[in-house]
Amino acid sequence: MASTTPTTKTIAKEIVHDFGTFIRFFSDGTLERPLQSPFMPPMLDDPHTGLSSKDIVISPNPTISARLYLPKLTNSKEHHQVDKVPILVYFHGGAFLMESAFSQIYHTHFKTFVPKANVIVVSVEYRLAPEHPLPACYDDCWAALQWVASHSTKTPTNTEPWLIEHGDFNRVFIGGDSAGGNITHNIAMRAGTEALPGDVKLLGAILSHPFFYSSYPIGSEPVIEPEQNMDIAIWNLVYPSAPGGIDDPTVNPVGPGAPNLAGLGCSRIIVCVAGKDKFRDRGVWYYELVKKSGWQGKLELFEEKDEDHVYHLLNPESENANRFIKRLVSFLQE
Repeated sequence: MASTTPTTKTIAKEIVHDFGTFIRFFSDGTLERPLQSPFMPPMLDDPHTGLSSKDIVISPNPTISARLYLPKLTNSKEHHQVDKVPILVYFHGGAFLMESAFSQIYHTHFKTFVPKANVIVVSVEYRLAPEHPLPACYDDCWAALQWVASHSTKTPTNTEPWLIEHGDFNRVFIGGDSAGGNITHNIAMRAGTEALPGDVKLLGAILSHPFFYSSYPIGSEPVIEPEQNMDIAIWNLVYPSAPGGIDDPTVNPVGPGAPNLAGLGCSRIIVCVAGKDKFRDRGVWYYELVKKSGWQGKLELFEEKDEDHVYHLLNPESENANRFIKRLVSFLQE
């Protein structure tokens, strides 16, 4: 009589929620981020540019870290001291769901940007949704900005030498792209009501192709039923407890209960949009809202009409990407 071997039934792994290229949830409880850029290690003293980068821990609990970029600096002939340079605290994009300060796509960008801008960049690694729903990322990015500002005091509690020795705390900027542009807005609003260590003031903010939304269309946006709207679905995924839903002030700057945009806590803002980007009209909308709010700073709008969302990251070698970088360099050096 032939013996039989018991078999284990294989449970098929199926997609139960699919958010396109952003994130997929499977029946076994796992998830994947299909378009996540591979990580790239930092490098000290790049032989081509002299740029140095390194990774540091800002907070172990909650877990917040950053990649720091330091341009090649020269000694001042008059004072025999190394020149102080502006500081840009940067918040990466990725729909609050993906990407990283350590991603190849951002590392490649800053390898080009930092030597041209001659700034220190602190690229923040904040906690991602859905594992850490919003407002976790806002809190992380504010904590990172506080950490940077803490180096300005005469007896700093944090002792990152690149910031202490080379950072100009009279020229501190924040910036980000896509979801990072949204974070930049929310951090600038918080800086308008909460003091930073050392009484550091934000000089400027860069919002590149920022993500804003609302329950109603803006400009040329099509009317899409909420249950069919991917942007609303993603927002509900990343911030399920948002008090106002898709009209919460964190995503709709003039939603119910939103604070006046005149309270933005910086002196200069540049909003960058791309003509083929589906969020283009939202960026212009935000620019116009700030313009009409009574905010007293210098406001600029920069548009590249023939490009799409975050083209400067996706096609970093292009002529338009170089023009974009030149515009931001000018903004930082004004």
